[in-house]
Amino acid sequence: MPENRLINEKSPYLLQHAHDGVDWWPWCPEAFRRAEAEDKPVFLSIGYSTCHWCHVMGRETFADGEVVRRLNRAFLPVVVDREERPDVDAVYMAACQALTGSGGWPLSVLMTPAGEPFWAGTYLPARSSRGQPGLVELLDRVEELWRRDRQRLLRAGAALAAELSREEEQPGVAPSRAALRRAVEQFQRSFDRVNGGFGGPPKFPVAHDLLFLLRYARLEEDPTALDMAERTLTQMARGGIFDQVGGGFCRYAADARWLIPHFEKMLNDNALLACAYAEAYGQTGRMFYADVARRTLDYALRELRLPGGGFACGQDADGGGEEGGYYLLTPVDVERALGARAAAGLCAWLGITADGNFSGRSVPNLLENADYARPYAGLGEQLRRLEVYRRERMDLHRDDKVLTGWNGLLIGALARVGRILGEGRYIRAAEDARIFLKTRLTTVEGRLLVRWRDGEAAGDGQLSDYAFLIWGLLELYAATFSAHVLRQALALAEVMLRDFRDEAAGGFFSTAHHAQRLIARPKETDDGAAPSGNAVAALVLVRLGKLTGRRDLQAAAEEQTAWLAGRLRGNPAGHSFGLLAMMEELYPAGTLVCAAAGAAVEGLGDLADRVHAVVKTPDNARALARLAPFTADYPLPAAGESYYLCRDGACAPPVGDRELLEELLRQ
Repeated sequence: MPENRLINEKSPYLLQHAHDGVDWWPWCPEAFRRAEAEDKPVFLSIGYSTCHWCHVMGRETFADGEVVRRLNRAFLPVVVDREERPDVDAVYMAACQALTGSGGWPLSVLMTPAGEPFWAGTYLPARSSRGQPGLVELLDRVEELWRRDRQRLLRAGAALAAELSREEEQPGVAPSRAALRRAVEQFQRSFDRVNGGFGGPPKFPVAHDLLFLLRYARLEEDPTALDMAERTLTQMARGGIFDQVGGGFCRYAADARWLIPHFEKMLNDNALLACAYAEAYGQTGRMFYADVARRTLDYALRELRLPGGGFACGQDADGGGEEGGYYLLTPVDVERALGARAAAGLCAWLGITADGNFSGRSVPNLLENADYARPYAGLGEQLRRLEVYRRERMDLHRDDKVLTGWNGLLIGALARVGRILGEGRYIRAAEDARIFLKTRLTTVEGRLLVRWRDGEAAGDGQLSDYAFLIWGLLELYAATFSAHVLRQALALAEVMLRDFRDEAAGGFFSTAHHAQRLIARPKETDDGAAPSGNAVAALVLVRLGKLTGRRDLQAAAEEQTAWLAGRLRGNPAGHSFGLLAMMEELYPAGTLVCAAAGAAVEGLGDLADRVHAVVKTPDNARALARLAPFTADYPLPAAGESYYLCRDGACAPPVGDRELLEELLRQ
């Protein structure tokens, strides 16, 4: 057996490979020094522990004796958890997309000991079959080229590394409403009018696209944008991509109808989707959307919350050794859980049939259920019993890493949904998660770390960690008006500006100035499964500038939104969160200062989507004056509350009545 270098790692994904026959190395400088010393190319495999095809490649390809012999003989094999090292994943995924036009996980890369890639792909079987290349044949070919025509590989690697490092000069431009309209038109062209969503399968539930369409529909009173968002939200929640039994969304759907999911569940997806459904409820009043938002967050609280308040990053696609095994049901399963009489009704409700819709079993769904919008309250006990049955039937692997950025998104979702639905338990859970990140994933210097697991925090925080957490904190501030929360958000923003900002060319690098150098240092702007760090950075800078009145933050926000606007012109629909940031400037909300004689103010949370609100009380006046110096000029009343609404540097006379404040807001 090879030396086991993975057994003491914390990553569940690396630990899944700890007993492979492949002589794996974790990503570290020593691995590349060894490759150089032994004169071997590097084989890099990137994945994550809840990934179905990563499991398949692990138990079939990397367990194949011929693959093992070739990798150990002629290559230096390195395995990476993409969630622990998003910087490594981003660079080599960009290489794969440059070489092949697509990407995914598991990601397979062949490169020089200097880290320069010359071949990249995704899942590979052990041997070639039906036109798909096999790893055995690929390794044989590369081993031969490394001996006989190495310069060819070195030139290819150097050329690709240079291409990845090249940044197009695109001057910043003023954000414009024309870019928003072009994005809506792009979405219209790819919109599935029957099933919702955009493009063909596989279909991803991209929450930030829907948040953009909802916000655009509200600000522009555009029924087309609202219809696209609503159709998509409704059909996703009716489909099998939404876990009708236990709540929460799976990663994506393999079909156009959202029926058959790729069964893994990820924390970041569910956080943003809960926001989208709550936003839709706030705009339309449809209780169906509120129910979906609530069931999504209840899933996260039940299945992903860890002791201390942090949240695990996801659950596996596979159960019982097969894809979706945990979630698939038959009428017999439901009868065992509920008894015959109750089972018949629930099977009819959820489309669970003897024939099934996936390998002889059923993915529960509401696609044929015309009464789908009926509240779940009458079925709650039956669904809970069926959920318990699933859990007792088999285990489902949970990746219990706490990722800073993804927890930041969930803090924002818990706070936002709690505020919109009036659910204080979500806001309390957001505060618990905030404290978890502050005490376990923040250094004494105020810098963030990437992940915490099994008592250990590690990894330099990435731009997305800072931007996502600041966004979450600002959502929490809008729900609580806690000066502690605003102070934390402001401190992290100052670190983000200092450690990530490209002072020369604009924008933010994905990695900090002091972080390990890779072959490229990207500044990502396109949204993927999660929004880009640059887009969220723009949004939080705009909001912090409004809340604090600080000109340096306002100037940084203007610079960042202009930089983004210059880069999204060719494909605005691929930058939805960047468009949301631009909308904060194109449709500017005023700043509301509420000066209150008491220690707390009730009922301001419903204003958060229309105005940037700051609450000043006797308890926080001194702290707030340091964080937002302009608030020092607003006196505390002897009794009750005084509301100061400010726009474009001018404030209206104070009012002490909520009805008068509403009139000011309407004006």
